[in-house]
Amino acid sequence: MSDEAPSPRRIKVGVIEDHPLYRYALSRVLTEAPDIELGAVADSVARFAVQDQPPGSVVVLDLKLRGVQDAAAVLEVGQMGHKVLVVSAHAEQPEVLGAMQAGAKGFLSKDVDGDELLRAIRTIADDNAYVSPTLAGMIIQDSEERHAGPKIVLSEREKQVLRLVAAGERDVDVAEILNISVRTVRSYLDRIRDKTGERRRAGFVRVAIREGLLR
Repeated sequence: MSDEAPSPRRIKVGVIEDHPLYRYALSRVLTEAPDIELGAVADSVARFAVQDQPPGSVVVLDLKLRGVQDAAAVLEVGQMGHKVLVVSAHAEQPEVLGAMQAGAKGFLSKDVDGDELLRAIRTIADDNAYVSPTLAGMIIQDSEERHAGPKIVLSEREKQVLRLVAAGERDVDVAEILNISVRTVRSYLDRIRDKTGERRRAGFVRVAIREGLLR
């Protein structure tokens, strides 16, 4: 019987970035990380799609691309089965909320350092959401401005459902994870909507961050 320790898990990562210098810098940071396996690197969603990046990878995605861009790019890459981390120079509230609503697992501005980029990738690879503290504060502020009033009281099950939906899980996935029916999940979502006044994913993300459910 071998005494060799099992090889550590390596996170499969792809990159979609149309700026050559930034694309090179990203690739270098990822290549030098011992737990990262850099795969497809492309300058557009279309060129990325024809490469064989295995589903379930973390994909670092710019928003302003040739062809499909912004929330549509997030949605398309997510539909390929990947976990999207947006890294964009455009980190204003509409871009952040639009990307998260489209299914991004995380959002960073392009002034991020390599350590935080890797931390975000590792967090997302573990099926958690990641938003930088600065952007989280912006989202919370927006939520507080629009929803000033009594504290929202959610049951533990409602918090579980909210956390999973805000992290990008579909209703059917939430049902499977919590071992309940899709109909029950939707019933919980209706209660959450009634309590929070939020109707869309971006609103759920704001509430989940404010409640400390996305870590």
